[in-house]
Amino acid sequence: MKRIFKLSIWLGLSLLLGASLTSCESYLDKEPDSTVSEAAAFKDFRSFQGFIEEIYNCIPDKEKCNWCPSWNWGDDEIFNPEADNRMTHQADLGNFRAWMQTGNWLYKSGSNPTAKDKFAHSLWPHSWYCIRKANVGLQALEEGKLVAATEEERNLLAGQLYFFRAWWHFELICWFDGLPYIDKAFEANDELNLARPSFQETAERCAEDFAKAAELLPIDWETTAPGKLTAGKNQLRINKIMALSYLGKCYLWAASPLMEHGPQIGGANTYNYNKDYAKRAADAFAQVLNLVESGQTQYALAEYKFDDIYNHKASPDASSRFSDLFYTRGQNWLMPGTVEAIFRGPSHDFNGSNWNTTKVFGPKVAGLVDHDNVIHQPTANAVNMYGMANGLRLDDQNGEGAFDKNYPFKDRDPRFYHDIVFDGFKYVHGELSSDREQYRYCELFTGGNMRPVANASRTGYFIQKLVPHTCNMADREYDWGFAMHTYLPYMRLADIYLMYAEATAVLGGPNGKVDGCSLTSVDAINRLRDRVGMAHVHENYLVNDQIYMDEVRRERAVELMFEGFRFNDLQRWLLLTEAPYTQKYSQEFDRVHDADWYKKNDPRDAQVANFREELILERVFGTKHYWFPLPDDEVYLYEDFPQNPGW
Repeated sequence: MKRIFKLSIWLGLSLLLGASLTSCESYLDKEPDSTVSEAAAFKDFRSFQGFIEEIYNCIPDKEKCNWCPSWNWGDDEIFNPEADNRMTHQADLGNFRAWMQTGNWLYKSGSNPTAKDKFAHSLWPHSWYCIRKANVGLQALEEGKLVAATEEERNLLAGQLYFFRAWWHFELICWFDGLPYIDKAFEANDELNLARPSFQETAERCAEDFAKAAELLPIDWETTAPGKLTAGKNQLRINKIMALSYLGKCYLWAASPLMEHGPQIGGANTYNYNKDYAKRAADAFAQVLNLVESGQTQYALAEYKFDDIYNHKASPDASSRFSDLFYTRGQNWLMPGTVEAIFRGPSHDFNGSNWNTTKVFGPKVAGLVDHDNVIHQPTANAVNMYGMANGLRLDDQNGEGAFDKNYPFKDRDPRFYHDIVFDGFKYVHGELSSDREQYRYCELFTGGNMRPVANASRTGYFIQKLVPHTCNMADREYDWGFAMHTYLPYMRLADIYLMYAEATAVLGGPNGKVDGCSLTSVDAINRLRDRVGMAHVHENYLVNDQIYMDEVRRERAVELMFEGFRFNDLQRWLLLTEAPYTQKYSQEFDRVHDADWYKKNDPRDAQVANFREELILERVFGTKHYWFPLPDDEVYLYEDFPQNPGW
């Protein structure tokens, strides 16, 4: 732990006032670094804001932090064998120490808080640096070092600093359990003797700062005097909605079974939450949803209106586009997120999507997609989460319109058709040589030409939620002229509805709610169902609170699929060690139709034979896997800072 604090201290002292401040003419669009004194850093609002902008700069970009990045470590995704050294597969092996060696967004060597390079930012090293930076800024405000500023400006500065001090702590404890809450800027000669608190104790401190931030910050910077000076460039700035949303998330995580009962095997406590924390979470989310639904914010659910769902072609009357949440194309590298993204960091190198993200989702057979033989693929487990359009789960045969294994792609949750590439899907629209024409329509049946384990799909599916299938060597939508820009938001409005639904389900099942909010838990889920045009929660899942909670969790899995949340959800629900969440499957089947049928018909209507699932791998996890290990060279240097149990 001394190394953690020393990193915080020495990086803080050497970089904070040496090479970190920018003149910040465009705020988040940073100017070149310049050496300044502390007096210059805090002399007025604009300089102080430039000091804070570096914290924004440090937020890791999960998708573009490496050439073939990895961020889905639950039961939802699997890679090809060439990517066995990536964290996705290392997590399958139970080698959670690999978070420090695999070059992912949690830790990447060469992290540099002042750099604009997308490869230079990762969570662990930046957290300590940014926490110190927040403390230095708050201390400067308390000591009156900022003279030339209005009360509004002081509130904006303090609100951002409180938020970021909490955010970096919270992101860390989601992976590592409780950590000391650093609320002062330590000096080199300070004695360090902070013991490790529990997750809930650290979360309480995070919540205090999130609440302070919510009190100080506006809903929209565009309505403030300082914000008007940077009109149109305020979308990423920390505001009241972000602070309230993270306040709720912090409390919901504290309420969750893992944090309430500790790591354990068996799943007996998976439905047992701390109701006090759940109530506090629901109250915070209710404030957000009341503001959103009354039209008092700039946020809304992006519209799910498509003329062509397979190609993500939005309807002309769609004022916002669901796909724009994750990528934009033909919009001059517009930052993805549209009206729904709540919290994002800057996206360093707007054309950086071309070099990595857009080329790790499609088949590499016959050179269809460039890059290494590393492909993000959905497990059959993930695909099965997408139930039927009438609201039935795939394993539920108790209702009309139940899943039919002979027609596995028919009448599915509408999000299935947006997110998943399946057999018979027209993958290529551009010109193909005669020897590659066979790859225009996906052959994802058992033995099909897109089923080689080495360089295509080992599960029977591909993902196109985050990157469209037209990022291939024929359609070439990753080329400069298409201005393809990808980014994964850390939080979006749909997540708020989902977390509100979970927190209120803890309090009262489907009809759970809190004072001051008209929405019940099931109402919040149905808001998301209405958005995509599918049936409300089926009556089969309203019969008791545990069955309903399973449905809340399934809805969360589907809506947030592949966005990096699944591992933490299974972890906090005490399901990470439990089957079937430890298993990864493929789906195997034979075609009934010939190849020409798929050229004339919708692939969702295809009939198949011998539909079955085959186990690819099974994780062997123990209680130690509920938390990632801390770096050994940190814990060995500090008596009261133990390693996580089992590591």
